[in-house]
Amino acid sequence: MDFKSKIRNIPDFPKKGIVFRDITPVVGDGKTFKNVIDLMAKQYEGVNIDSILGAEARGFIFGAALAYRIGTGFIPVRKPGKLPYKTAKASYELEYGSSEVEVHIDAIKKGENILIVDDLVATGGTAKAQAELVESMGGKVAGFCFLIELEFLNPRRSLKGYDVFSLVKYDSE
Repeated sequence: MDFKSKIRNIPDFPKKGIVFRDITPVVGDGKTFKNVIDLMAKQYEGVNIDSILGAEARGFIFGAALAYRIGTGFIPVRKPGKLPYKTAKASYELEYGSSEVEVHIDAIKKGENILIVDDLVATGGTAKAQAELVESMGGKVAGFCFLIELEFLNPRRSLKGYDVFSLVKYDSE
């Protein structure tokens, strides 16, 4: 299935010079969304995954659906101050500053294999911060799974040493 044709390109969002890859047409079409989740699940057949970690907001969509599909738990990663219990956090750099992500301190147990899932990987900074969070809590990163990879930003450089899978790749903006 040609998933790229279902992704809407919105130029100059959120700022001039950026092309936003809008996944709402993908998740809005039941057959397409099911195919995406089925192909992601197929990629991880036979892989020991204890839980799937997904960052808000679009990582929740794909991560939770994939966790359901493969029969494992889902771990939400949120922006600071959004989780009600004690948290662990990791910082990462953005092209225009820095940010942090948090997870409940009891979400990952030592030795668990965690698959990190999101809609898109650009530079890999957010994904790398999530991996650092998993590892700081004693978990192991089973890999990264994305719908979209912006290859022209070379995210695999940040994620070197990890297994990275993506269904749709853009080699230019």
